[in-house]
Amino acid sequence: MAMTLKYSNEDDRAYGLAGMTISLAALDAIDRIVCISLDSDGPMIDFSHDYYFSISPVVSPKAVWDNLLRNYHITASMVVSNILARSLVRLGEEVPKDVMDAAYREIETEGMESCGLEEDEVKMLYDKILHQNRRIFLNPRLRPAIAELAHIISRRRRMSGVELREQLNYLQL
Repeated sequence: MAMTLKYSNEDDRAYGLAGMTISLAALDAIDRIVCISLDSDGPMIDFSHDYYFSISPVVSPKAVWDNLLRNYHITASMVVSNILARSLVRLGEEVPKDVMDAAYREIETEGMESCGLEEDEVKMLYDKILHQNRRIFLNPRLRPAIAELAHIISRRRRMSGVELREQLNYLQL
C-alpha cells in the first residue's frame, strides 16, 4: 500500500509498531514476523517468505489467490491497527475522520488493484477489520498491555519474531 503514516515522534512510532504486531497476533499471523525494528528506514517489520507473493507452476491458482487475499487482509489490518493504536491508546482520542477516510481509500485501491476485489467486497472486509481492531484497541483491559508493549519496543529497538511472541504471551495479548 502506498499510504505513508507520518509519525509525530519516536513514541508515536513505537505505538504504531505495537499496533501492527498486535493485529498480526489477532489474525494468527504473528509467526510471519522475522523481526521488528523501530530504527528501520524502510518497513519496520521484516516478514518471512510466507508473507510474500510467490508464483510457482506447482501451486494451484486457488492457493495463490487465497494467499494473495490473506496477505491483503493482513496488510489492511496492519494499516488500521497502526492508526488506532496511536490515536485510541497513545493519545486517548478518536481517530480524525479524514485520516480513516484516507486509509480506506488506500486499502480500497490496493484491494481492487492487487486482488481484483469489487468496491462492496473491499468495504465489507474493511468494516470487519475496523470492527475487530476497534474491539482490541478500545478494550480497557488491553490498553495498559498495549502501552507496555510500545514501551518495550521503544527500549529494545529491535526484536526477533520469537522475542516478540514471548512478549505478547507475557503481556497476555
